[in-house]
Amino acid sequence: MSAEKQKRTELKDIGEFGLIDVLQQDVKLYQESTKKGIGDDAAVIDASSEQTVVSTDMLVEGIHFDLSYMPLKHLGYKAIAVNVSDIAAMNAVPRQVTVSIALSNRFSKEAVEELYKGINIACENYKVDLVGGDTTSSRSGLVISVTAIGTAKEENLAYRSGAKPGEILCVTGDLGGAYMGLQLLEREKQVYMSNPQAQPELKDQEYVVGRQLRPEARTDMVHEFKEYGIKPTSMIDISDGLASEVMHICKNSEVGAVLYEEKFPVAEETLKAAMDFHIPSSTVVLNGGEDYELLFTIKQEDYEKVKHNPNISFIGYILEKEKGTQLITKGKQVVPLQAQGWTHFKQSEDE
Repeated sequence: MSAEKQKRTELKDIGEFGLIDVLQQDVKLYQESTKKGIGDDAAVIDASSEQTVVSTDMLVEGIHFDLSYMPLKHLGYKAIAVNVSDIAAMNAVPRQVTVSIALSNRFSKEAVEELYKGINIACENYKVDLVGGDTTSSRSGLVISVTAIGTAKEENLAYRSGAKPGEILCVTGDLGGAYMGLQLLEREKQVYMSNPQAQPELKDQEYVVGRQLRPEARTDMVHEFKEYGIKPTSMIDISDGLASEVMHICKNSEVGAVLYEEKFPVAEETLKAAMDFHIPSSTVVLNGGEDYELLFTIKQEDYEKVKHNPNISFIGYILEKEKGTQLITKGKQVVPLQAQGWTHFKQSEDE
């Protein structure tokens, strides 16, 4: 191992302000609306005549990520992407982010710099400005909190509550890859723990592993909707699994829905991984999560405008509320749609 790789600067040796000075060196600004970024008591943003959209998300070590297989640079990128995804899900354009971290003394200055390399790469990719945040100590591990700020004209905003019976349910991209990537990484972790000499068996699995470690927010669709001259009647990003997100839209819009299993977009790599784990692909799609694709509804008359878009799949329809949420399987069976999704708070065994 080279001397450069072995170099470790303790955070206590540079202090909080020294760390902030290091981290802000590579920060670049991309938005005209950012009047003041890092370096004062607060950032200053020109609100303009558009609506301001704000979303906050927290990533906690041991709950949302595992550093035994999650590279810090990828983690930094993912922390930005998942928050930017929430802004895109409102049909808004992301403009700024703040990043706050709490970390224990097992992290060095070099480790934090690696995390911020990923953050800065994501900011450059999505053209968002890192305008502030905070750093503090943690007794248990790494915690990352990101707030994303975006803008949109009021008439362009898409909420979860706008779906109407007869409208078409659509998704972007393909689904289930991130979940299968997680299964592969967890399997390799267990193998390593039992035999540290074992070599990872991730050949031909780069796609699904990448979907887990470095997801991409679909900010491109916000611009495509504008080019097509349409506005989704409702929209949400897919973080907790397709079934869960469909139910969120149905609850907020007071409607039902029917999904067609044969219409689910699943990549070949995801199908192969699901077969290796003996997991039905429909289970992966419906309950996997962390794909950060967009689920949205459009009016029937807008179908002709987007039907040839390779990034969009049409997976079902909105129904009247009393018809509930249904899944039509490949075998033409009609079954109630159920969501397992991600549970952040679980009851203890004593409860």
